Amino acid sequence: MKISRISVWRKTLPLRKPYWFSGGRLKVDSLDSTFVRIDTDEGVQGWGEGCPWGHSYIPAFGGGMRAAIELLAGTLIGEDPRDIGRLNRAMDSCLPGHPYAKAPLDIALWDIAGQLAKVPLFQLLGGAEGDSVPVNSSISTGSPEEMIALIEAARAQGYRTHSAKVGGEDPDLDIARIEAIEAARAPEEFITYDVNRAWTPDLAVTVMNSVSARGWFEQPCETLDQCTRLRRHVTQPIMLDECLHDFQDHLTAWREDACEGVKVKPNRLGGLTKARQARDFGVAVGWRMHVEDVGGTVVADTAALHLALSTPAEHCLASWLCQAHLIDDPAPGKGARNRAGLVALPEEPGLGVAPDEAWLGEPFAIHESPAP
Repeated sequence: MKISRISVWRKTLPLRKPYWFSGGRLKVDSLDSTFVRIDTDEGVQGWGEGCPWGHSYIPAFGGGMRAAIELLAGTLIGEDPRDIGRLNRAMDSCLPGHPYAKAPLDIALWDIAGQLAKVPLFQLLGGAEGDSVPVNSSISTGSPEEMIALIEAARAQGYRTHSAKVGGEDPDLDIARIEAIEAARAPEEFITYDVNRAWTPDLAVTVMNSVSARGWFEQPCETLDQCTRLRRHVTQPIMLDECLHDFQDHLTAWREDACEGVKVKPNRLGGLTKARQARDFGVAVGWRMHVEDVGGTVVADTAALHLALSTPAEHCLASWLCQAHLIDDPAPGKGARNRAGLVALPEEPGLGVAPDEAWLGEPFAIHESPAP
């Protein structure tokens, strides 16, 4: 079996409403998503999606992803899609870094592997740990009243875990937000206060030592080093996200005792292959984790949720679904869907979901073997 063609689509995904994060300094109105389909000479197809959360969240953007795929496609065409580890090493040799650009290709390879094995992906990624994954809401930055209203709306949809966006230059406002949310929190609910690296270390110390929050604080400062230093001055558990670009960052975070948990995101780390490596390391060192993706439709969500379902429950806090924020849905009723705060994964072989090609339209690019 050989890879014969790689097709690429670009789609703009408008959000249901503008989304503010990082203390209101960053705003996203729409996402630039890239879909790939890998075809084989035996008729098996695999799908993947790569979708940065805008272009200011992490070092990634849609145009860079598609340009990199044009370069990487030549490394994959003509190769056996079942050699996932070897093909990942080949992509890294062809283009060091740029993991986000490799993610949709790696996910498509896993989709093919699951179809060939006739099992859903979670079976290949470690096996199902239970029958569902809890999902968390994502609460945009706003006034205390606005954020509480968003949490109440999410609660009505079954969410019991919430990621509330805080952070900024006004510590009094952040303290007010956190204290108001804690006062309104239902007994069975869990809150993560996601700063998206907006605090300087002094502001982080001021806010975190002034509130009675029992939940996690996520990525409070810009860098891994700043978060490590902060950890020595606060008592709340810290979860790291944006500063973890590769496995070496995870290793450093553990060695320096920088956190109690991490977010594992296939599209940031380079796909399911490297995300599984980070997930397994997190289990080994006792971290709690959110296993989810950076952004995208139900295609990207489902790939990440397969990894989440195969993560031991005691290490898996919850997962986020980007699809809840999007207007468009390329596969209605398919894939990972929120059902009263829980997601059950499809039992179909492989990824278990593919975008409607009529919705995708004409490909942005097609890469294939040259004619003999």
